[in-house]
Amino acid sequence: MAKESKPALSANLKFLGRTHAAVRDHLSASTELPDFLATAGGLSLEGRKRLIAQALVLMESNFVHLPLKRAMHGIDPIQRLKLVRHRLDRATPATMGPEFAFHREMIDIFTSVRDLHTNYLLPDPFRGRVAFLPFDVEEYFDADGTPRYVASHFVQGFTHSHFKPGVEVLTWNGNPIERAVEVTADLHAGSNADARHARGLDGLTIRSLTRAMPPDAMWVDVGYVDLNGTDRETRQEWIVSPALPINNGVDPDIANLNASCLGLDIEADAVQRAKLMLFAPKAVEELAKPKQVTVKMAAQGAEVPTLMPSTFRARSATTTSGEFGIIRIFTFNVNDPGVFIDEFIRLVELLPQNGLIVDVRGNGGGHIHASEGLLQTMTPSEVTPEPTQFISTPLNTDICARHNGNPVGIELGPWEESLRESVETGSVYSRGFSITPHDFANARGQQYHGPVVLITDARCYSATDIFAAGFQDHRIGHILGVDGNTGAGGANVWTHSLLKQLLELPPPTDPETPFEDLPNNSGLRVAIRRTLRVNEQAGTPLEDLGVKPGFRHALTREDLLSSNVDLINRAGEILTGMKTYGLTASVADTAEGQRVSVTTLGLDRLDFYIDGRPFSSHDVGEGTHAIDISSGGALLRLDGFDNGLLAASRRIVL
Repeated sequence: MAKESKPALSANLKFLGRTHAAVRDHLSASTELPDFLATAGGLSLEGRKRLIAQALVLMESNFVHLPLKRAMHGIDPIQRLKLVRHRLDRATPATMGPEFAFHREMIDIFTSVRDLHTNYLLPDPFRGRVAFLPFDVEEYFDADGTPRYVASHFVQGFTHSHFKPGVEVLTWNGNPIERAVEVTADLHAGSNADARHARGLDGLTIRSLTRAMPPDAMWVDVGYVDLNGTDRETRQEWIVSPALPINNGVDPDIANLNASCLGLDIEADAVQRAKLMLFAPKAVEELAKPKQVTVKMAAQGAEVPTLMPSTFRARSATTTSGEFGIIRIFTFNVNDPGVFIDEFIRLVELLPQNGLIVDVRGNGGGHIHASEGLLQTMTPSEVTPEPTQFISTPLNTDICARHNGNPVGIELGPWEESLRESVETGSVYSRGFSITPHDFANARGQQYHGPVVLITDARCYSATDIFAAGFQDHRIGHILGVDGNTGAGGANVWTHSLLKQLLELPPPTDPETPFEDLPNNSGLRVAIRRTLRVNEQAGTPLEDLGVKPGFRHALTREDLLSSNVDLINRAGEILTGMKTYGLTASVADTAEGQRVSVTTLGLDRLDFYIDGRPFSSHDVGEGTHAIDISSGGALLRLDGFDNGLLAASRRIVL
């Protein structure tokens, strides 16, 4: 079989030389899957034993969701790891079995906990590689709700006589396409049915080899209906390429504040970067260009250039309900959350102010400060960051005690006393304290005053789940979901390397540390602090439960092939049913002090605060109002009300 596929496989790689210049050199390092697999191997018996021992440490002493996962999914990962250890203790290098079988069992154990934060990361040469087919498959629904699957995006340079964008896929290696998605979904750790289905769909054509095993088959036979309605079949071979590097993302293995504040699904992040490389090379090209700031309002239907093209895409969207702003947030994985929030503010100020669509589909998360810090820009209310808890274990207590006092920028002191109390009280978890500082979550205040609709899907995870939960808990606007739930990842994630360093920094190394170096550049990650909802759902865990949207939209064929046209129209319809508020202000000096010129929309009362203290209150109508204030003070806050309810807020530096 391999001999027969060789000529087709070699021909398949030739199209990579016709890809966009921005990714051509990167893709030139691609290899055929059989050639790549020939380079794998080399994990010793001792290395396998060390991986099992370290995985047991994380599962028994750090994994915050273990009680929940045992209850919800009826699993026992610790016993399974002990059984593998038992077999390895009796094995020799000659009898230990194939390395692929060991990797597969480790991945299966970690997948069983249904937590995309808690992972076994494959060693070299898998780590940092992605396996792909030169096209994407997406799902839409007929008017009667029947799911359909189409090949929607193709790698530039790939050509085929009949297999083109828009063809409907019917079978996958002889299986009905729906069954193929189900089988692939079982290889992924989504915590609910929607999440597993979404990741199964992605896994048909893209596999991050850092977290997932390579495909078992060297190729895929795709049965499809061409654009003329004829049933056909084509064979496509798997290709392995280096993953596109993370652009300005957080290094999770460096012991600093950013690494300790991560909430990221690394598989979703890798898949998104692979799609960027394969299907949006012009966006990759934009990353290398000098960035220029525009100060012009977006023209109708026009895009606003961004300083962070791998993070944002902002444009004015023409819908059947009118012209609205739309901003896509691809990731929260940024090194500087403040810069991230400032760029969001700059972009939305250049978009229509009568309604905003925030689209976070496919966003696997990132820096928790960035996700929770963004909420304030769209609400007049004070933002309450989600509290987080450690599971109560002696090892977690030692880690928090060592970092009580912020020695390397990671402050864990608030959790230490609670963990020590748990020995007496028998509490499973520590008390909850937020990762995002309250002051940071409220430092900028509201910047956008129009109605907001948030679009989510089952690929939203981790920091994006936290963002969606905060959006819902603070009643910022409506959530429109293309799936029935988000990915339901409610935790802060730490790597094994970070945990090891936390017991080594600052010197001297803790003599009782259980952490050892991992072999062959392999890795482990664990959900370390679980997050809890706030306000009306205070105390409810986000993990496994996720964020359910208030509105649903089943993606259509036109959505897949015409830039989400029906989805955006549906969001526009929701926006038209929401009230629009406006609150802009400027300050000018006068002989007696200062005069504030305020323009309001939809408000009937304005309250003035100077440096946090009440100054005056005024009844207003729609229009522009001039109000004098005495000199003195540094910060003016205007709170606008509608029938007694806080509806808009604005801050001005005096």
